[in-house]
Amino acid sequence: MKIVAGNSNRALAEQISKYLDVPLAKCQVRRFADQEIYVEIQENVRGEDVFVIQPTSYPANDHLMELLIIIDALRRSSARRITAVVPYFGYARQDRKSAPRTPISAKLVSNLITNAGADRVLTLDLHAAQIQGFFDIPTDNLYGAPVMTRDIKEHYDTTNVMVVSPDVGGVVRARALAKRIEAPLSIVDKRRDKPGESEVMNIIGDVSGYDCILVDDIVDSGGTLCNAADALLAAGAKSVTAYITHGVLSGGAVARVSASKLKELVITDSIEPTAAVQAAPNIRTISIAPLMGEAINRTSQERSVSSLFD
Repeated sequence: MKIVAGNSNRALAEQISKYLDVPLAKCQVRRFADQEIYVEIQENVRGEDVFVIQPTSYPANDHLMELLIIIDALRRSSARRITAVVPYFGYARQDRKSAPRTPISAKLVSNLITNAGADRVLTLDLHAAQIQGFFDIPTDNLYGAPVMTRDIKEHYDTTNVMVVSPDVGGVVRARALAKRIEAPLSIVDKRRDKPGESEVMNIIGDVSGYDCILVDDIVDSGGTLCNAADALLAAGAKSVTAYITHGVLSGGAVARVSASKLKELVITDSIEPTAAVQAAPNIRTISIAPLMGEAINRTSQERSVSSLFD
C-alpha cells in the first residue's frame, strides 16, 4: 500500500498515515510561476495499491486539479489501483438541476475523477446520497455518525438529548443519529429566500427542557445554524449544540458562530481547520483519521467496510 497526500489537508493525511503505520509516499506538488500545478511522484509505485488523500475544500478548484493531476501521474507510473480518498467532496451541493440552464456539477466532477484514472473513490457524508451513483467506479460513502455518537455519549446525558434537523432535507441524517443514541427527533422548518440566507419559520416537536443537538453535513455561512439555535432556545431548549461533518465556514462564519447562542459547534477534520477555527472559543474539532484509516486498510485488504457504518 502507498499513501499519497496533496496539499489540501496534510494534517489529516499524516494522522491517517500514523494510524496505518504506513509512511506518506514522497510526492512533490508545487506551482509554476503562473500557478499551474506540477506533480512528481518521487518513489516507485509500479504495481502498488495507492490511496490519494485530498479533500476538495477551499480553494476548491485548485485542490480538485491537484487531485486529478496526482491521479494522472500515478496512472502513468503504472500504479496497480488508485483510490481517490476525498473526505470532503466539493461541488456536492450542485447535485441536480435546481433551475433551467444550470449544471449538475457533482456529476461533472465525478466524471473528471473517473476519467483521470481513479479505480475507486472513498468519501465521507456526501451532501446528497445519490452522488454515490454518479460514479461509474466503486464508491464507498462513509458516515460520520459513529464518530459523533461516541463524542455525544462522552459529553452529554443522552436521556435528556433531543436531536434536531436544521431543515426538512436533513431529516434522514438526523433520524439516523437519533436512533443511534435513542433520542427523540425534532425538525426546524425554514424557508430560504436566496442562497446563503435562511429564515426560521417554526419548530416541529416540543424541545422544551432538552439539550438540543443540531445535525447536518455542511456548515458554510453558519446562518442556518445560528438562526436555528435562536429559535430552539426561544422554544424552551435548555442548550443548543451543533454536530456538523464538514466545517466549510466561509467568509464571516467563524465570527458569526462565536457570537451566537450555540453552546458548541463540533466539526470533523475532513477539512483542515483554519487558525480562526482553532482559536474560536465554541468550535471544537474531532478527528475522522481512525475511521478513514480503517476504511483504507479494509479496502486494501479486500475486506468489508460496511461494519464501519455501525
